[in-house]
Amino acid sequence: MYFHSCGKLLITAEYLILKGAKGLAVPTKYGQRLSVKKNTEKYIIWKAYTCNKEKWIDCKFDLSFELIKSYNTKTEHIYSVIKLLKNINQISPGFAGQGLDISTTLEFERNWGLGSSSTIICNVSNWLKINPYELLKRTYKGSGYDVAVANEKKSIFFQKKGNLNKITKTKFFPSFRDNLFFIHLNKKVNSQKEIEKFFNLKNNFKKEISKIDHLGNMIVKENNQKSFNEMIKEHEEIISKIINKKPIQSTIFKDYDGQIKSLGAWGGDFVLASGDAETPKYFSKKGYNTIIPFSDMIL
Repeated sequence: MYFHSCGKLLITAEYLILKGAKGLAVPTKYGQRLSVKKNTEKYIIWKAYTCNKEKWIDCKFDLSFELIKSYNTKTEHIYSVIKLLKNINQISPGFAGQGLDISTTLEFERNWGLGSSSTIICNVSNWLKINPYELLKRTYKGSGYDVAVANEKKSIFFQKKGNLNKITKTKFFPSFRDNLFFIHLNKKVNSQKEIEKFFNLKNNFKKEISKIDHLGNMIVKENNQKSFNEMIKEHEEIISKIINKKPIQSTIFKDYDGQIKSLGAWGGDFVLASGDAETPKYFSKKGYNTIIPFSDMIL
């Protein structure tokens, strides 16, 4: 059995989406594949491959999800798989049967932050026909917008209201999309740690959420690049004050002529650069070589 889920990028409401803000999220052409085969050997083999076909997880478990053997696999990754297997079993008891051969294959670099966790949650949920949000809640922290995008395979507005998820399909396809680029910062931010830090902030940020919701509504419709740039700059300023970090454009890319917006946890993964045909040259000269045009990234 084979399953596939697309990755994601959060265009608006990073951080605040955890407090109920409405976030604009888009699906990526890059995703993750899952292959499942039954065996009768009474063990579970879990293998994970990078987009370069390198094996980074290779483990053998018994049917109680105890590790039998691992091959060149980091301890943290072993524990992560065990946690996932046990949580799957709580929702779908006996899912492993007499044994399983499971393999996952990423279509993007592991440090890109496009949703390696959310795509495996969705793939497993589609395989076993279980609620992905329940599995997400048991296994990882987060709003769930990434799972929603993987399920919908379309641009959406995602808003968490208590235990309910409000998902509204939309379209993010600006007329100036040929001037938009996604730049990887050559760093990976630990999203789980960033989520914990933000959750510890006691403020409910009602005023800021209202502004971000309004900006999201405007951004998704805007077809004038200058106006779009002003909106994402305002968005950066709002989030900057909340998390007490300077926008990346004011620290690393001061001489950039266009406008840059952080995506997801600040300081790593991708940023969105609104510029022109010369934009790739600018970032390349600064040593940032993962520069993906809008049309090559967004599904």
